[in-house]
Amino acid sequence: MRYVRMPIEVESPEEYGYGRIRYNLSESSVADRSIAGLGLTIPDLTLLYGEHRGGGGLRRLIAETSGGVAADDVLVTVGAAGALFIIATALLGPDDHLVVVRPNYATNLETPRAIGCAVTHVELDFASGFRIDPRAIAAAVTPKTRIISVTCPHNPTGTMLSAVELGDLVAIARATGCYLLVDETYRDLSFDGPLPLAASLGDHVISVASLSKAYGVPGIRIGWIITRDTGLQERFLAAKEQISICGSVIDEWVGEQILSRRDELLTPTLAEMRRRRDRVTEWMAGEELLDWVAPAGGVVCFPRMRGEPRGGTDAFYKRLLEQHGCYVGPGHWFELPDTFFRLGYGWPTADELEGGLQAISAALRD
Repeated sequence: MRYVRMPIEVESPEEYGYGRIRYNLSESSVADRSIAGLGLTIPDLTLLYGEHRGGGGLRRLIAETSGGVAADDVLVTVGAAGALFIIATALLGPDDHLVVVRPNYATNLETPRAIGCAVTHVELDFASGFRIDPRAIAAAVTPKTRIISVTCPHNPTGTMLSAVELGDLVAIARATGCYLLVDETYRDLSFDGPLPLAASLGDHVISVASLSKAYGVPGIRIGWIITRDTGLQERFLAAKEQISICGSVIDEWVGEQILSRRDELLTPTLAEMRRRRDRVTEWMAGEELLDWVAPAGGVVCFPRMRGEPRGGTDAFYKRLLEQHGCYVGPGHWFELPDTFFRLGYGWPTADELEGGLQAISAALRD
C-alpha cells in the first residue's frame, strides 16, 4: 500500500484551524451536534470488546431505517471511510480493475490507487448536469473489472441518479460479473425522497453509509456496509477484525440513540436544508460570475466560475480567505480545475452561510 495524503485532508479546516475561518463553507455535513444538544447522558457502559459485526440493536436499526435488508446484512464500521477502505482492500488487488466516477469523495479514488489496481475514471461533465451515464459505465468495464463505484447523492455536486439509472447500473454489474458499490452517505438527505437502498436490489450490490453527514455526528465514527452476500459479508468482517476487531461501545451506544429517534432528528434537518438550498439557489440566480448544477440531495454543491477571476484562481482563494474570512473546497480537492469549488451550505449557521455567500461575491469582484 502506497499511502499519500489527500489534498482535501491536508487543506481541511481542522488542519488549517477553525479559529482562522469566519465563514466555513468547506464542510460536507450538517452542523456538528453535541451530547447535550442531543439530550443524551452516557450511561456507565462497560468498556469491553463489543460485537465484532456491531451491536445487534444498532444493526437492526440500520436495517430497519434502510429498508429491504436484515440486521445480518449490516456490518458496522469506523465511518463510511472505514467501510470504503475495507471494501477496496478486501476486493481489489494489483491485477484487478475498478470503474469509478469522478469527481468523487477522495477515499473512493485514493485507496484503490494505494492498492495499485488499474482504475478507469468515468468523468462527470458539467455540461450534462454531472449525470452518471450507465452507458459510459458499461463501456468502461473490462474482463478484469471487480467493482463499479458510484455515489448517490453525489459528493461534491449534490446530483442524484434516477431509479431507472440505478436499476441500469445494477443490471450492468450483474451482466458483467462485477460488484456495484454505491456510496449512499447522503441518502437520508435526498430532497425528493430517497431511492431504494442499493444493496436491496441484488446480492452483488454493496451499500455504504454513515451517521456523519446527515446527523452531524462525525465524531462518533459510525458507518456501515450492507450486502446480502453472506460470503462477502464474512470477508468484510475478517477485514474489520484485522483492522480494529470491533467498534467503540460508546460510539455505538450514541449511534443507537440517534437512529432510534431518526424521524425526530431528520425531519427538521431536511426542512432546514431545503431552505438553505433555496437561499443558495436565489444567490446563484443573481451571481452572473458563476454557473452551477442545482443539487437534489446532500448539503454541498459545486459551482463553476465563468472564466478566470482577477489574478487567477490562487489569488481568488487567497483573498477569499485572508480578506473575507471565507473557506470553500477548491476544485483540486476533487482533481478538477480550481475554477470549480465545493460549497457546503449545511454546516454553518444561516447567518454564517449568508456572510460566506456575500464574501464569495465580493472576492470574485475584488
